[in-house]
Amino acid sequence: MSTIRVSDEVKERLRDLKRDDESFNDLLDRLSRTEKDVEAIAQSLPSVDESDVERMDNARDRLNNSLENRR
Repeated sequence: MSTIRVSDEVKERLRDLKRDDESFNDLLDRLSRTEKDVEAIAQSLPSVDESDVERMDNARDRLNNSLENRR
C-alpha cells in the first residue's frame, strides 16, 4: 500500500465525489478507469436485441403507470 499526498482542497473535492459505500481507493480506481476499460466491460455483457429493448420499454411503461396510479 502507498501513501499519496493531496492538499486539503483536493481531499474535500474527492470526498464530495466518493460514494457512501466506497473507500478512497475505490473512488480513485473508479475515476482512473480508461475508455478501454469501459469497452472491455461492455464487451463482456450479453448482447441486447430489439426484442430485449421492447421488453424493457414495456416494463418501464408498466412501472410508470403503476407509480402514476398510486398518486
